[in-house]
Order: sequence, then C-alpha cells, then structure tokens
Amino acid sequence: MAKKIVIDAGHGGEDPGTSANGIVEKDYTLKISQYMAKRLNDLGIENSLTRNSDIALDSNSRPKKAQSFYGTGSDVIVVSNHINAGGQDA
Repeated sequence: MAKKIVIDAGHGGEDPGTSANGIVEKDYTLKISQYMAKRLNDLGIENSLTRNSDIALDSNSRPKKAQSFYGTGSDVIVVSNHINAGGQDA
C-alpha cells in the first residue's frame, strides 16, 4: 500500500517559534518542509503541506488540517518539522 505524507511546517504567522542569531524557526521549518515536498514530488510520492506560506495554525486547526488531506488511516504519515533551541557548549 502506497503511503501518503503530510508535512507540517511548525509554527507560522504570529507564532515564530524559537529564534537566535537571525534564525527564526517558522521560516526554516517552512523552507525545510517545502524542500521535502519538492523531493517527494520528484520521487512520485503523494504529499501535502499544512502550510505553504507564513500563516498561523493553532493547536486545534493544525491536526484538523493535517487530517483533511488523506484522513487518519494507517497509510498516512505525518511529519511535523521543528527546530529546537540548543544549549551552549560547557
């Protein structure tokens, strides 16, 4: 059975996620997610993005949006991209 993939670019809109040194999480999660979608398309793997621009998805609408593409079957994979802030070297 062919898998279908939902790619969730974490944060967005007024929720920037973490930021440091000019890096804003919402921007990079979107870029990473768009790259993943392009590569999956190139490989012929069905996929959808929860957001393809800088929009906000709250904690209620995000899972509903993810499920709206292909449902909740065992043939669906959801990947939620986030970039965590790290500690400093000791």
